[in-house]
Amino acid sequence: MDDISTGSESDYSNTWISWFLSTKGNEYFAEIDEDYILDRFNLTGLNGEVVAEYQRALDLITDQLDDEALDEEVRENIEHAARFLYGLIHARFIVTNRGLQKMLDKYRKADFGRCPRVYCYAQPLLPVGLSDIPYQKTVKLYCPRCEDIYSPKSNRHGSIDGAFFGTTFPHMLFMVYPHMLPAKGQAGGGGERARAGSEAAAAHALAPPQPTPGAMAHVSTAAAANKMERYEPKIWGFKVHEQAQLNRWRAARRDAQVARLEALEREQAQPNL
Repeated sequence: MDDISTGSESDYSNTWISWFLSTKGNEYFAEIDEDYILDRFNLTGLNGEVVAEYQRALDLITDQLDDEALDEEVRENIEHAARFLYGLIHARFIVTNRGLQKMLDKYRKADFGRCPRVYCYAQPLLPVGLSDIPYQKTVKLYCPRCEDIYSPKSNRHGSIDGAFFGTTFPHMLFMVYPHMLPAKGQAGGGGERARAGSEAAAAHALAPPQPTPGAMAHVSTAAAANKMERYEPKIWGFKVHEQAQLNRWRAARRDAQVARLEALEREQAQPNL
């Protein structure tokens, strides 16, 4: 089994949680307070129907499992269940006051990486899930400056289940700590120039494309625009109010542009008289 007990890690990891957090690929996770795990109310719904070997996995996480008599195969199954259970508890913990505080510390240190977009100026990212249901989507990284999501660079991080962070976490963090929300303008000044550049870029994006000689006639720009996907921040499944307003404005502008593109394509499709 991968990374179960290497000498250097087990020497200083005297608890299962500290060992789990020190394992490569688990850098995104925060340390869950033991009091939170021991409060069974916080684990409601995570019984044996959701997590196999639930009780023994919980005992392993809290260092109460006597595994001396267990064979290797059973130990592997319990270990796998413990990782899964810790991830599900983690998604609940990081939207509590204590959990948000711990994740904020990691965000300030850019433990989750920085946005690859040039005009985000190395903005720190936050992990987010695209689904709260396990085994649906892997974790993504949310940039609060450009409000888009990215895939982690590391394969280890890219394989983490997004349900271990949930769809709510980053947006809850900025509701609790609104002063941490970055400005959308250029970092370090130059706001007027950045604003002018963004307005010019927007005007260019909304301008109808010019026909290219020899281009394939069957390619519909309007159809391609209609298929465009955009990330929508949500808290407990509901769209964030200000973000929802912005998305409605963007959707209206897109629909207007699609209508212009469709009209242009119909005009180009008419035979010359």
